[in-house]
Amino acid sequence: MSILIDKNTRLLVQGITGRDGGFHASKMKAYGTNVVAGTSPGKAGEEVDGIPVFNTVQDAVDETGANTSVIFVPAAFAKDAMMEAAAAGIKLVICITEGVPTLDVVAAHSFIKKQGAQLLGPNCPGLISPNKSLVGIMPAKIFKPGGTGVISRSGTLTYEVVYNLTTKGMGQSTAIGVGGDPVVGLYYKELLSMFEQDPDTDSIALIGEIGGDAEEQAAEYIKQHITKPVAAFIAGQQAPPGKQMGHAGAIISSGAGTAAEKIAAFEAAGVPVANEPSQIPELLKNRR
Repeated sequence: MSILIDKNTRLLVQGITGRDGGFHASKMKAYGTNVVAGTSPGKAGEEVDGIPVFNTVQDAVDETGANTSVIFVPAAFAKDAMMEAAAAGIKLVICITEGVPTLDVVAAHSFIKKQGAQLLGPNCPGLISPNKSLVGIMPAKIFKPGGTGVISRSGTLTYEVVYNLTTKGMGQSTAIGVGGDPVVGLYYKELLSMFEQDPDTDSIALIGEIGGDAEEQAAEYIKQHITKPVAAFIAGQQAPPGKQMGHAGAIISSGAGTAAEKIAAFEAAGVPVANEPSQIPELLKNRR
C-alpha cells in the first residue's frame, strides 16, 4: 500500500508545455506514473511526449478522468491553477511552484478544502510511492518499495534520508515533501494520520527544520495518536537566532522554533531525534 498516490493515480500536468513542466512530465511518465493529460491555454490538440494537451483542467478531466494534478506554472498564476484544478474535480493538487504569495496560498487552500480536495505544497518536491507513482521532481532512483513512510519539510534532506534508508535495506511506502513556505497544504498531522492507518507502513521518518511550531504540534500528535515507530531529524540545529535557513518558514523569532525546543518536544513524546540524517535507519530499527 501507500498513501495519496498509487497505480490508480491518473495525473494531469498543469503547465506541461513549459520547460519544467515538459521535462518532469516525461520523467514521471518514464517512471511509470499514469500521466494522462497536460494543460496549457491555447495549446489544445498538441502533445508532449505522447501526452495530450488541453486548454483547461475541466476539458482534461472530462476527456481523461484525471484525478490528481501537479502544477508547474509561474508563481503569479499558481493560485488560479490550484483553484482551477479543484473546481474541475481534481482530488489531490500538488503545487511545485516556488515564490507563490502567501495570501494566494491561503485563498487557494481554503477553496480547495471547500471542494473536498487536498493540497500538497506549494514550493515542494512532490511525492513518490516507489514502483507505483511519482508526482513531482524527486530523484526516483534512490527510492525503493518498503514499509517506511517519509514526511519532510526539506527537499534535499528528504533525498539524503531516503538514500540512507535504501542503502540499509529499508524501503519506503510513500515519501512526501510538504514544502517550506509559511503556509502550505497537507502537513505533519494529516500525513502522520494517513501513515498510521496505512497497513503497509510499519515506521515513519519525519524531517523537520527550525522555525514555527509544526514539529512541536507533530510531537504532541504522535504522543497521543501514533502507535508506529517514528524517528525524527531537525535541520538547522546550529542556526543562530533570527537566521533564515533556506525556507521562508524556517525563521526563528522570539525564542520560538529553535532546534532545541523541537528536539525536546519529540523526546518528550518518545521519538528519538537523529544528530544527522544517516542515523535515522538505525533509530527506526531499534524501535521496531
